[in-house]
Parts: sequence; C-alpha cells; structure tokens
Amino acid sequence: MPQGELAQVLRGVTDVANERLLVGPMTLDDAGVVVLGEAEGLPSGTELPLIQTVDFFPPVVDDPYYYGAIAAANSISDVYAMGGRPITALCLAGFPKGFDKEWMGQIFKGGYEKVKEAGAILAGGHTVESDVQFGFSVTGVARRAQISTNAGAKAGDVCYLTKSLGMGTMTTAAKLGKITWAQLEPAAKQMASLNNRAAEAMNAAGGVAATDITGFGLVGHGLNIARSSDLRLEIDMANVPIFDGAYELAKRGLLSGGALKGKRNIGEHVETAAGVDKTLELIAFDAETSGGLLIVIPEAHAKQLEDELTARDLPVHKVGAFAGRGGSGSYVKLT
Repeated sequence: MPQGELAQVLRGVTDVANERLLVGPMTLDDAGVVVLGEAEGLPSGTELPLIQTVDFFPPVVDDPYYYGAIAAANSISDVYAMGGRPITALCLAGFPKGFDKEWMGQIFKGGYEKVKEAGAILAGGHTVESDVQFGFSVTGVARRAQISTNAGAKAGDVCYLTKSLGMGTMTTAAKLGKITWAQLEPAAKQMASLNNRAAEAMNAAGGVAATDITGFGLVGHGLNIARSSDLRLEIDMANVPIFDGAYELAKRGLLSGGALKGKRNIGEHVETAAGVDKTLELIAFDAETSGGLLIVIPEAHAKQLEDELTARDLPVHKVGAFAGRGGSGSYVKLT
C-alpha cells in the first residue's frame, strides 16, 4: 500500500497513548516495540523490549527454495532494522488447491532454513487456500538503548547502505524473460542473505536510526526516517551501490511498478538536483525486496561503523547525510 494511503488508514486505530508502546505504526517503522515488565512476570524494575513484525508476499523468483528463503530473510530483516535479534517466527502461507507438493515443500524448507540460520525458532504458523503468498511473523528482543527507530536521526548524522539496489529491476526482468535464471541467481542470493551482520555492526558502533530497504525503495524508506525525525536527507547518488547489470536493465525500462508509483505518491516530498542520472533516480524510487539496512549514525562514529562493517565482510557505502530542513518543502534530496 502506498505510504500516504497507509498513514491515512492508520489514523485513529493506533494505541499511541499507551506508555508501554515504544515504537508504533505512526512513524512507519519496520516493526512495533512493546515493553514487557512486571505485569508479564519479570522481576520488579526489569524490562524487556519486545519487537514484533509480519511480512509476506507472492513469489519474487521462480525457484521455490529461494522464494521461501527470500521471504524469510525479508521478514526477519525488520527485527534487525530495529536493532534487535529474532527469537521466534510463525509462518504465514497461502497456496491454491492442487498446488505442487514438491514446490510447497521447497518453499517451506527455504523459509525454515533461513529462520534457523538467524538463530530463531520456528514455532508454528497458519496456512490458507489462496493465491501463492508466503512470509513470517517474527518476534525479537532488544536492549532499549539499541532500538533504532525512524525518529532517531539528528542533524549532522550520516547514513550507510549495506546492500546494492536494483532488486526490483532484476526480478522484473526475469519475470519478463529478459534475463535467465543464471543471471538472476546472484540477485536471489543477495535477497536471501540476512541482515544480521549489518545489525551487529550498527549496534557495535552506536547507530541511532535504521530501516531496511524494501517495498518503499531507498527514497521511500529514507523519507520515513527524514519525516519522522523532521530532517532533510541528502542522498549522494554517485555513492549508492547498484547491483551488477541492474542499471543497464533499468535504462531499458525494466523497472518494477514501484518506481513510477513512488514518484507519484511521494514525489512532492523529494527534490532531485539537476544533473542526477534519470535511471539512477528511478532505481532509487523503485521497490526492493529484502534489501540492506540504511544505518544512521553520528558522524563522529562513522569510522567505527566502517570498521565494524569491514570486519564482518560487508561493503561500506556512505550514501547520505541529514540536515535541518530550513523551511524546505522536501524531506529528501537526490544529488
């Protein structure tokens, strides 16, 4: 659902007044965070922030095992984006009557093995007869000081992106038969990779805000942080990593529908500087699947984050910085 419509729907149906709700839906964060305490049986004076999220979607690749693994990695990523670690998962699955049992088994296997890799426990789930849908509801925990919300950025903070963009382009090109499975498989591997090491690096370096780049794209998710923090995010498109081959495909028009939809729905909040490559601009708006973390950190801690990312064999891409809005009508600027 587009961001603007989602915000409208959520008005009046959220429990924002409850002091136990640390993070709710109005900041469009990746997950909700509720504090458990004495009422839940914890010792007096003890608290435990509980992270809860849910995500599912139709197939993004034709390989059933990878589809299950990508769906799981995408769902679990929301916990990592909040600075937490996953502890349990519930599977959500829909399959049409007569769906191939071998394919179904491979989808479940891919999902289960990714949940296991994350160190979480698959505790159950729910299935229905429907078009193919697959995903997970994931519960995690975190220390209160490490919770990374969309509202945590400050002027002067910088941000890093931990995976390359272009998954919307790669999967769209594959669906249209413009690339082979051999060409798509490296992208499938990226989508199936967990964001656990990125979250570890963020926590070790003192990240203050974060989001994972998924359906709203880099611009949309960056906008959520900027708007929730009442700041302006300037993204340096020359430093944004693009997945190998995605730029050429996007230049041919092989983007998902998310690119133009994003420009329509949130374009009024985004400024694009003269000279920015139009193809790169569209990729920045385009929907991603199981993308990387956009980690926000004080500039004084940036070197430490870079060292932590490098120590975990993760790429280092400083893609932007936050500043005061100064009366500007835009929350995001592409430069």
